Amino acid sequence: MSVKISGAQLIRVCTVLQDCADQLAVLGNIMPDTYKGRPEADMVVGADISGVISQHKEAEQSLRTLRQSQGESGSVAEAVLELHKSHKELNRTMETSPLSPDNLAKVQRDRHFLAQVITAVLAELKEKGMFESLLLAVEEEKRKKAHLLDIIIREEEGRRRTKALQRQLQDIRKEKTLELQRLDEMTAHLKDQLQEMKVKTSLERKYVKSSTELLVFQGQKLTTHKEKSLEDEIKLLRDKMEAERRVHMEMEIFLKQNQSSLGEKLEYWMERYEKDMEDKQQELNSLKHSKASNLSQLQDLARKYRESEQVVMESRLEKENLRKMLEREQLERDASTKIQSWWRGTMVRRGLGQYKKGKKGKEGKKGKEGKKGKKKQK
Repeated sequence: MSVKISGAQLIRVCTVLQDCADQLAVLGNIMPDTYKGRPEADMVVGADISGVISQHKEAEQSLRTLRQSQGESGSVAEAVLELHKSHKELNRTMETSPLSPDNLAKVQRDRHFLAQVITAVLAELKEKGMFESLLLAVEEEKRKKAHLLDIIIREEEGRRRTKALQRQLQDIRKEKTLELQRLDEMTAHLKDQLQEMKVKTSLERKYVKSSTELLVFQGQKLTTHKEKSLEDEIKLLRDKMEAERRVHMEMEIFLKQNQSSLGEKLEYWMERYEKDMEDKQQELNSLKHSKASNLSQLQDLARKYRESEQVVMESRLEKENLRKMLEREQLERDASTKIQSWWRGTMVRRGLGQYKKGKKGKEGKKGKEGKKGKKKQK
């Protein structure tokens, strides 16, 4: 927000601004671009450049002189420093030349912008006594400067990225160069191998051709020999066929001659066969009759054998039963004897029955009688 100016302060501000506008107008008239087309323009700029170049040459000459005379290290260092300074001065003079198009255009733009702002502010002060246009111009210039700064930052970032990409491109170029060298070496190696293969193939072709010709010659020779052997074999087979034909004719004549005699022999043997068959049939019938009679006799003998075998088995069973009965009776007698002996011994030991204990005489008598009885039983 601007403050309204009035009175003497407004007059002073307007006077200062008017003076600035006049000075800018004068500056526009004395700018170096007004020297264009004039002969003194080159003299104005050339004088400065010639002075700087002469200083640079003097510094180079002094450095060369010191090196030739091999002076002290301090003098050489001072001469080198002087040479660097003259070189920088030359570069700055060339860059800030008043006749360079960039410098002239920038100065003209700034002067024109400042003249417009001052004129607008002066008119606003005269009309309203305020300077809002100045504030707006300052804000607009700040915005443009910020935008320009952003552009510069982005340009620097782009330059850095461009440099990085250039380095990557350089690395890729180096890699591709190395790869191309490797491929060239591989190509040369493959060409050498191809040449070797061509030579080897040529030698193999010659060898195969010579071996093929040799094989063909050998084949022809073997074929000729085989043809000759086959012709000899054909001749031999023809002779054999002729001999076989003669033998066949003779055999046919012989067989025809013997056919009649064989027919008579066949009739004779047929009659004999029929007669022998009748005789053998009669013999077979007699054998069948004798077989039937022998079979009946065999059946009678088998029946008698079964009857005899049954009688023998019954007799054996009776004898076995009798033996078992006698053995059982003997066992019973032995068992009864043992039981009686055991019982008597028990009666004697326990003094039962007639063996009861009494007086000594009686006991002695009874003992003797008991002993006698035992002896008798034994």
